[in-house]
Amino acid sequence: MWITLNICLYLSFNCISAASILRSGTCQLQGRFKLNGMYQDGDVMLGGLFEVHFFTVFPELSFRTAPEPPYCEKFDMESFQQAQTMVFAIDEINKNPKLLPNITLGYHLYDNCVMLGMAFRAAISLVSGTEEYFSNLNCTGPPPVIGIVGDPGSTPSIAISSVLGLFRVPIVSHYATCSCLSDRKKYPSFFRTIPSDAFQVRAMVQILRHFGWTWVGLLYSDDDYGIYASLSFKQEMQLFGGCVAFSEILPHDNNPKDIQRIIGVIQASTARVVVVFSTSSYLMTLMDEVVLQNLTGRQWIASEAWATSPVFHTPRFLPFLGGTLGIAIRRGEIQGLQKYLLRLCPSNDPKNNMLSIFWENMFRCSFKTGGTAINGEPMKKLCTGKEDLSTTNTPYTDVSGLRAAYNVYKAVYALAHALHDLIQCEEGRGPFNKNSCADIINLKPWQLVHYLQKVNFTTGFGDHVSFDKNGDALAIYDVLNWQPNSDGSIRIYSVGVVNEGAGNGKVLTLNEDALYWNFPLKKPPRSVCSESCPPGTRQAMRKGLPVCCFDCLPCRDGEISNTTDAIECMVCPDEFWSNPDKNQCVPKEVEFLSYEDPLGISLTTASLLGTCICGLVMVIFAHHRNTPIVRANNSELSFLLLLSLKLCFLCVLLFIGRPQLWTCQLRHAVFGISFVLCVSSILVKTMVVIAVFKSSRPEGKGAMKWFGAAQQRCTVLVLTALQVVICAVWLSTASPTPHKNNQYTRSKIVYECAIGSVAGFSMLLGYIGLLAAVSFLLAFLARNLPDNFNEAKFITFSMLIFCAVWIAFVPAYVSSPGKYAVAVEIFAILASSFGLLVAIFAPKCYIILLHPEKNTKKAIMGRETQKK
Repeated sequence: MWITLNICLYLSFNCISAASILRSGTCQLQGRFKLNGMYQDGDVMLGGLFEVHFFTVFPELSFRTAPEPPYCEKFDMESFQQAQTMVFAIDEINKNPKLLPNITLGYHLYDNCVMLGMAFRAAISLVSGTEEYFSNLNCTGPPPVIGIVGDPGSTPSIAISSVLGLFRVPIVSHYATCSCLSDRKKYPSFFRTIPSDAFQVRAMVQILRHFGWTWVGLLYSDDDYGIYASLSFKQEMQLFGGCVAFSEILPHDNNPKDIQRIIGVIQASTARVVVVFSTSSYLMTLMDEVVLQNLTGRQWIASEAWATSPVFHTPRFLPFLGGTLGIAIRRGEIQGLQKYLLRLCPSNDPKNNMLSIFWENMFRCSFKTGGTAINGEPMKKLCTGKEDLSTTNTPYTDVSGLRAAYNVYKAVYALAHALHDLIQCEEGRGPFNKNSCADIINLKPWQLVHYLQKVNFTTGFGDHVSFDKNGDALAIYDVLNWQPNSDGSIRIYSVGVVNEGAGNGKVLTLNEDALYWNFPLKKPPRSVCSESCPPGTRQAMRKGLPVCCFDCLPCRDGEISNTTDAIECMVCPDEFWSNPDKNQCVPKEVEFLSYEDPLGISLTTASLLGTCICGLVMVIFAHHRNTPIVRANNSELSFLLLLSLKLCFLCVLLFIGRPQLWTCQLRHAVFGISFVLCVSSILVKTMVVIAVFKSSRPEGKGAMKWFGAAQQRCTVLVLTALQVVICAVWLSTASPTPHKNNQYTRSKIVYECAIGSVAGFSMLLGYIGLLAAVSFLLAFLARNLPDNFNEAKFITFSMLIFCAVWIAFVPAYVSSPGKYAVAVEIFAILASSFGLLVAIFAPKCYIILLHPEKNTKKAIMGRETQKK
């Protein structure tokens, strides 16, 4: 009840106060924040926000009295140097008669203490002004500040730009790199002289790509800078083909348990490279734990926010952070800055209390008795204000590596050049409504934004300064390497440049000979989840792990990979096959039954042997042509049979060798005609045996009259002519052709003769089989005819062999692959030919050569005479 009443009374009082102020036509500042700052009056004021202290300490809230204002701890000399660089740049501009003549720039700088709340309070204080009362309610005249240099942090810049951007107050940050700030719709008046994180991330990935580090850990601060940078980094790593082994957020409250957990993650990971997007304030506690845990063997990659931070350059960090590679904004030189820094003197003005705080921290003294200067410790020494800065050696006096300070310098000059262009406008030729110009007396912030977007100048160091359509600066970075110094501390060396605007297309330039590696072999470490797959293998992803973790599997037969880390193996073209290493396609081995093949040599030898034996038998028969055993059963048929057998043996040679069109056409035709000639000769001989036997009987004395020599020749000719017709039709309609067959074995090309027509080939074999079957049947029926030398028995046996061979040929031929099918066919030809030759002519040659006494008509007819 009482609480509600008090709130109502408080609100009523405020409303009455506001109403009275409006009636009086005067605005009164309702209160002031207690902020550390520096101030100098001028015609036009510039604001500045800097991280002069690392930490903000908020007093406990009792809710009984008004809370004490927060205070800042741990003074940062480097950031104070940046603030003084802004003061120096303004002083230099005021002394320059060519830039902003007749206008004196003033400044009002605040310390944000690396805290969003403090930064926002400072920004509101800048745009509100310093006057207690303001009576001009028409808001004429210049604003309290025409622009703000800072804030260096991304998160405060986002918050401040979101509010001040509504009024188009120009903000030029020297260190806020979050890529989100490039959004012109959200932050229309935000500019920066440092490249966006999008460029920084690409620069860091260029380094990772250069050294082949595809398996890296990621640490980032719990703010907009770290979060946006980490997201951008992960996306770029995916495009690059790398992977993030672990991703951890650095706690903003430096919780020891969280820090120890992160250290455990780093130790357990196989990643040897750790990328860190953070400011020094977030990282200090972690690095202290790195030292306590003795965590070595890691290659640290520093973002620009801590790559040049001197707090880590002490000897205690060298064994752990030595060799660190960092991305830093472009180093510059500012003539006269060091002398200006050394001329600084403390001030008693409350608006310049930052100078007193600096002096107390620099000389470890206090302007008040019992005052505190550093970490709450009492200072026994009193400050006189006469101490000599030239005797000190701190980051404040070190101007050898001006990076952030150089960006501050460029930001101040960018605002000055924009203001200069604004006052140089000629009325009637201006960029605003009705070609009007801005009025310096009644300047609107958005008018300065227009000129700031078009600013274009070159610094005394030779660097070009301009902004793109998003307010971003040109992306150029130095690559830094942390190396041992002679006193055991860490010294930073520039070892390369990342320039996305390089004309030669070479974005990253590194001097690798100048690099220091904090590893036993003094070489860059390997940081990969899986070693690269060599040519001849492909990557097989491990289930549940990132794409950088894989096994290397050899390509299958017929597939190759000719690059490292191939995702898939490529299938070789039809006439090519993979080599043993599976890294290139080579022409397939062409397989056919050749004369160099042992099997081809054996079959050729058997063919020539059979041909020679036929020739020898012909010589024997020719020499003994008048003997009864040769003359018996028509010697002319015997010679014709020997000739056909000789052709059967010789046709085998057409099956051996590289298939050609003429050999494919002839091989089966010659084979078919030769065998028909052979089998028809045997058939006629069998018929002659039967006719002779019948003519010896009284009832069949005229049998031989109808089956004389002329009829025998004609029968053989007609039977053979039918086969010739079959072959002619086959060759003219579907001729056999050479064919490369990939079906038998994928690794070889079987060069064979395609038969063209299965029906033609079947008719050829079927006709031979028909004649053979008839011959076998007749010979079988005549086997017991009375005769001392009954040739029908031998014909029966020979045809039995012939039929058995060709019946077995069919399944063997169908089941044999490639050249072995040809070998089976040749074997069947040779086996049947040798069977006919031996079964029919061996008994006759035996009698002619070994038992000539039996080679008489009486001996041949002897058995029949005995029966008579």
